[in-house]
Amino acid sequence: MPPKGTRPTSERVREALFSSLESMMDLDGVKVLDLYAGSGALGFEALSRGAGHATFVESDRRAAEVLKANAKELGFGNTTVANRTAEAYVTAEGEKFDVVFADPPYAVTDDELKKVLHGLAHRLAGDAVLIVERASRSNEPAWPDQVEPLRAKRYGDTAVYWGQVRSDG
Repeated sequence: MPPKGTRPTSERVREALFSSLESMMDLDGVKVLDLYAGSGALGFEALSRGAGHATFVESDRRAAEVLKANAKELGFGNTTVANRTAEAYVTAEGEKFDVVFADPPYAVTDDELKKVLHGLAHRLAGDAVLIVERASRSNEPAWPDQVEPLRAKRYGDTAVYWGQVRSDG
């Protein structure tokens, strides 16, 4: 089990999220980034639906170890677990991603999330989809310039925000 304080995405939200995502794009072979991975539920779900690779970013060492063990137990060799903060990870050089899940702890401020999303800009593939999960009382994320907000949906205490890299940018 992930450490106390990890807040996994509810099954209801996860099902709705992936239903919408799969109506937008084919997940076969895509590269997924699961920021603030926690239990890794979103990244593992993407892998089970055909994603080619998932990178899990988790700052808590114990949670990162659980992610590694779970990936092995589930038979997913196509994973990377980075035991770093989301901000440190996204500002580093590296591969580009097709789908990004950002499910920060509710305590992460709007400004902290803005830094992460803007730092992530250079790591986004040409038509990447970003999905941000926040407390329903939080503000909509401050998207990077090349990301167009698509929609927001509330599920009780949770809000899910969708953005996609603009085709002209």
